[in-house]
Amino acid sequence: MAETAPLPPFAAIVVAAGKGLRVGGDTPKQFREWRGKPLLRHSVERLLAAGAEPLTIVIAEDAREYAETALEGLEGLDFTTGGASRQDSVRAGLEALANSSPARVLIHDAARPDLPLAVIERLLTALTDHPGAIPVLPVVDSLAVASESGTMAGKAEREVLRRVQTPQAFRFADILAAHRQWNGATDAGDDAQVLAAMNGSVALIQGDERLKKITFAEDLMETATRPAFRVGQGYDVHRLAEGEELWLCGIKLEHTHGLAGHSDADVALHAITDAVLGAIGDGDIGTHFPPSDPQWRGARSGQFLEHAVKLASEAGFALGNIDLTIICEAPKIGPHRPAMREEVARLTGLDESAVSIKATTTERLGFTGRGEGIAAQAIVGLVQTEN
Repeated sequence: MAETAPLPPFAAIVVAAGKGLRVGGDTPKQFREWRGKPLLRHSVERLLAAGAEPLTIVIAEDAREYAETALEGLEGLDFTTGGASRQDSVRAGLEALANSSPARVLIHDAARPDLPLAVIERLLTALTDHPGAIPVLPVVDSLAVASESGTMAGKAEREVLRRVQTPQAFRFADILAAHRQWNGATDAGDDAQVLAAMNGSVALIQGDERLKKITFAEDLMETATRPAFRVGQGYDVHRLAEGEELWLCGIKLEHTHGLAGHSDADVALHAITDAVLGAIGDGDIGTHFPPSDPQWRGARSGQFLEHAVKLASEAGFALGNIDLTIICEAPKIGPHRPAMREEVARLTGLDESAVSIKATTTERLGFTGRGEGIAAQAIVGLVQTEN
């Protein structure tokens, strides 16, 4: 598993107080369904999974019932009422967090539901050297300055321009002070501008196209044009050591040596887990279950795979099939293959006919050939579950 340090503690604010009129209909867009659940719920679940605590949802005065329905079953959430503008709503969220006074806060728009964990990691890392950090993307199209008459008045230099996304990350004390000092005479545009106006340094970190803002009705229908299937690949290696248990595909095997690792070191399940996460573009097993975290010491890898399958489901995909190859000289995999297929099928919800488990050797070449370790490679197919 990749070594990944745990995220530092942070709070989060999700701004969901807007009317969302451009998507049409009577229900504000943040409470409309996207990829099988309310738009708001997607980013809230991602922030909770990343460790946001506390997490405040800023809503309109008459939207409490909408919000509670959209987020039903989620714990650790607080609601506060927003203001007339986005700036007023963010200020309300910050003031709601003032008593807990977190060291760091992410401020995110509910209209950006697909929030990659890697972006959160980059933002929080940037706060080590800057009081603020925002995700940005380059401008790839040519830009023109428009005149009042609707004609081109000049050229904008795209090389120095960036598209700004959320969440935006801040040291809490700095952004709260900046909002309290803002005179409110003009619209700041976003929270980074508020901090910059108070001479706060704002780092630009790599954003992600997945953070696209849902603005129009056709954006809510985006799933209709997504690929109907995804493919992911995973690979893992663990060394063999005396005194360790040998787990493969969730089955304990009797052998002279076992696999050494922070968890139960089940290379087969680790490879499948990474393949599922790769197919949905959501990091790797070390991102979600860092080996530096003591709670995963000796943990059964089945829970890692179940978590990855759950994330795939939340992204609108179900597993279609698994093709796994275990690479080792010993023990012999053949006698254990039926039990392995049954366990992998149970963990993933697949029929056994969709689970392929193969074994091979390297003709005594390399570390596996010398009996120093076991490797596994997995390929999975995911199928879209939404129309």
